[in-house]
Amino acid sequence: MRLLSLFAFLALMFSACASTPGGSNSNIVEAGQREPFDAAQYLLGPGDRIRLIVYNEADLSGEFTIDGAGQVSLPLIGEVEANGLTVSEWRQAVDAKLRGGYLKDPRVSAEVAAYRPYYILGEVERAGTYPYQSGLTVLNAVATAEGFTYRANQKYVFIRRDGESVETRYDLTSTTPVRPGDTIRIGERFF
Repeated sequence: MRLLSLFAFLALMFSACASTPGGSNSNIVEAGQREPFDAAQYLLGPGDRIRLIVYNEADLSGEFTIDGAGQVSLPLIGEVEANGLTVSEWRQAVDAKLRGGYLKDPRVSAEVAAYRPYYILGEVERAGTYPYQSGLTVLNAVATAEGFTYRANQKYVFIRRDGESVETRYDLTSTTPVRPGDTIRIGERFF
């Protein structure tokens, strides 16, 4: 009878270990299935800093930060919506506003000067907020956070994208990409 109880206990223990932390609020993605960051398709959001150049108009050019409401306050034309737009779409919106009675033939250029930060938490030495850099992987992010703790599960990682409410589990490989605004959670291993 004791042996049967021991097997039941071990079966329960292993089934708990096999479940995904985060329960039904997690998706699972196999290695290599997370698409890399594509700057051309990047959607702007609060915290991004944009460099705007209006040729021959130094007073209208500069670096501007997208505020919490998703707006960029520009000289002369005021607020321009940026949240959810690509850089190209935002540039076209600025161009259209400048053409609307301010400049005859504006030539406008825009680029992201600094992406919004990413967040890393869980089993890393220094959880926190860190600036995003192009080409960032989860292992780079862990290194920035001074490495894994001794309890860290180094087989998979949980990532919640900016604007999403559900985190997704990814196999932790040397190429698992990070995007601006991601929240990375390194889970705890069971054994």
